[in-house]
Amino acid sequence: MRSILLALAATLALSLPAKADNVTVAVTAIVEHPALDAARKGVLDVLTAAGYKEGENLKFVFESAQGNPATAAQIARQFAGDEPNVIVPISTPSAQAVVSATRDIPVVFTAVSDPLGAQLVKNMDKPGGNVTGLSDMSPVAEHLALIKEIVPKVKTIGYLYNSGEANSVSLLAVLKAEAEKAGLTVVESAATKSAEVQGAARALVGRADAIYIPTDNTIISALEGVVAVAEESKLPLFTADTDSVSRGSIAALGFNYYDVGKQTGEIVVRVLKGENPGDIAVKTAAGSDLVVNKAAAAKMGVTLPESVLSRANKVIE
Repeated sequence: MRSILLALAATLALSLPAKADNVTVAVTAIVEHPALDAARKGVLDVLTAAGYKEGENLKFVFESAQGNPATAAQIARQFAGDEPNVIVPISTPSAQAVVSATRDIPVVFTAVSDPLGAQLVKNMDKPGGNVTGLSDMSPVAEHLALIKEIVPKVKTIGYLYNSGEANSVSLLAVLKAEAEKAGLTVVESAATKSAEVQGAARALVGRADAIYIPTDNTIISALEGVVAVAEESKLPLFTADTDSVSRGSIAALGFNYYDVGKQTGEIVVRVLKGENPGDIAVKTAAGSDLVVNKAAAAKMGVTLPESVLSRANKVIE
């Protein structure tokens, strides 16, 4: 009888999911705004689904650099000293700070447009070392096509960005190349901190037919100032970030950043289960949503065509 009970117990143990070990995941972002916050939640939800539950066997630490690169570096050094199981930097500046701070702790970055240009990895397929992650490179050609569809007379695109943010500089080069193919001209206006964003937006009035904001954390964190300028000047405003549409841009074709976070979380779980991050290929985020804002369009003197409304994943009235 005892042997039967032991056999039953062994069978039951094999059928139960393995209990996740106690782990610490440290997350940092250059700034807090809806897209980056959604990515962080996606990571946490995947960890929870995998058996890593906050307050039980998971310590989930988050620090924001509040838009300050020096603070990002300080947080990175702090995390390196704390030695968590994995560090998840959200955004290019935070990822650069973390990768510079540690060569030993596994790093899984996310919301980074150009990992190669930012010098986070040397090879997307075989990153090597302690680093891997998820790229959110924007479909710039599709963005320009959408802008031309909504504003057919557009000739000049105003690019509003932080010239100190590597992903935005990389995206500018892509934008110029794609704009040339589309018969468009690009004019730039830079802001290096959130207090400068509204002024940089005003500098585009009279110079551009529409404003395009990339996945730039500095600009997005101060988006309301840009929206005010766009409405006042009847200057159509478009974003690469879909979470910004509800805040006042006309439209965006891009990733759902909660899904981006979930895709990142899946990589984090693989690392926690023993895979070497350097052996995991850097992935490009999957999925693309079209979100439009009819009220914002009206305030900027634009009528959204039915061809756009009919295929939108979400229409904000």
